[in-house]
Amino acid sequence: MKRAVHHSFIELVQGDITGMETDAIVNAANERLAHGGGVAGAIVRRGGRVIQEESTRWVQERGPVTVGTAAITSGGNLKAKHVIHAVGPRMGEGDEDAKLKGATLSSLELADEYGLKSITFPAISTGIFGYPLERCAPIMLTNTFAYLQGKTNLELVVFCLWDKEAFHTFQQTLEEL
Repeated sequence: MKRAVHHSFIELVQGDITGMETDAIVNAANERLAHGGGVAGAIVRRGGRVIQEESTRWVQERGPVTVGTAAITSGGNLKAKHVIHAVGPRMGEGDEDAKLKGATLSSLELADEYGLKSITFPAISTGIFGYPLERCAPIMLTNTFAYLQGKTNLELVVFCLWDKEAFHTFQQTLEEL
């Protein structure tokens, strides 16, 4: 499913984010950028240790990445040139919706800062962080939609959803926008 937004597009696909060919893929990260399991682990396994090494260096030089913000590294051996590590909220920590909005917008802003034309997101925080998919989809899509209506060089924002449930939830939400 693809939808035009101003001079850009939002596209939904079901699949494995590590194989996406956009300029950047977004990793649902933790504050220390330790990529052990889930999407983060899969990204490092496919993209190579260089992604973890650059992430470790980022944290050593700048400190932990605050919840609701993002950091960027190379994409290693991935088809994507960059990985944007967005730190989303853990369910129950408080102010989760604002933090998810921040992680989404920080990722989009980093893509623009680095002159990228395309980016792929997962459903941030809906795995082990326990954030409800039904809350995630409207926050991520609404804020992406609003961002693309402003000044941006992004031409394509893809949401790569792992399973059918996530894809259908995002699809229904995008149809309602």
